Amino acid sequence: MKRSTKITSIIIIFFLIITIVVVARTLVGNHFAKKFGKRPPPGVIVTEVVNINFSEKIDSYGTAVSKKNESFRIKRDDLINELDLKNYVKKGEVIVNLKESNIIAPFNGVLGYRGITGDILDSSNSIIITLDDNSVIFADLKIPEVFAPAIKKGLPIKAKFSGNKKKIYDGVVSAVSSRINAETRSLLIRVKIINKNLELIPGSLLEVTINYNERNSLGVPDTSIILEGNKTYVYKVSDENIANKTEVLIGLRDSGYIEIISGLNEGDNIVAEGLKKVRPQSKIKPIIK
Repeated sequence: MKRSTKITSIIIIFFLIITIVVVARTLVGNHFAKKFGKRPPPGVIVTEVVNINFSEKIDSYGTAVSKKNESFRIKRDDLINELDLKNYVKKGEVIVNLKESNIIAPFNGVLGYRGITGDILDSSNSIIITLDDNSVIFADLKIPEVFAPAIKKGLPIKAKFSGNKKKIYDGVVSAVSSRINAETRSLLIRVKIINKNLELIPGSLLEVTINYNERNSLGVPDTSIILEGNKTYVYKVSDENIANKTEVLIGLRDSGYIEIISGLNEGDNIVAEGLKKVRPQSKIKPIIK
């Protein structure tokens, strides 16, 4: 009996030791998990919901035409001296001195050559000089009839020109045709651009964008939008820096911003970038954009 009692005691002590080791390891593990396993809130870029100008757009192309232009045909035999044109003349200035009479500029403009051709009447060479008033540039555009109800005189436009695509030129719709062309199913309009530095050249192709249905609405960066099926969400940030997934109704997209029709108020903070770091009802570290 003494021997069996001794064996039983040894077994009990052995299991007690194992239990103590397991409990100790668990306690130590939990301690270090709490100390080192807690991750800080992720830093994400946050921005305010603000009012932005939105507008719908129509893109088209047109050829630049000068405000005024005139051509002068000169016979080489009538020249007093070798022809040397100025780049720019003012109204009333002498363009060319001729033997019988001089050519006077009827308006301010840029001088140039159209070409050299053989004169049919006397077979002598003649030179054609052009004078263009480029202070204002016009372009005629054909707009699909579906947009006809939206097109009105005075609408703002923006234009680009292949010679300088980085610069945008502002203008307006100056005239609208009173009827649809039955063959092309389009509406003819004319746009007007003030050409301050004479950078736009007659004959060049203009890429024109017409802005219509302009309005001032709430807007958020397009990088803040979450699409799930037919619903749209953003992460709205509370005063406690908690990201709350909020459903919104969106409208137009314009210049990197999305129009918010409902779901947010002006001044609300939302997650602008870094959506993959955020979880609903999680805490974040806001980085103000």
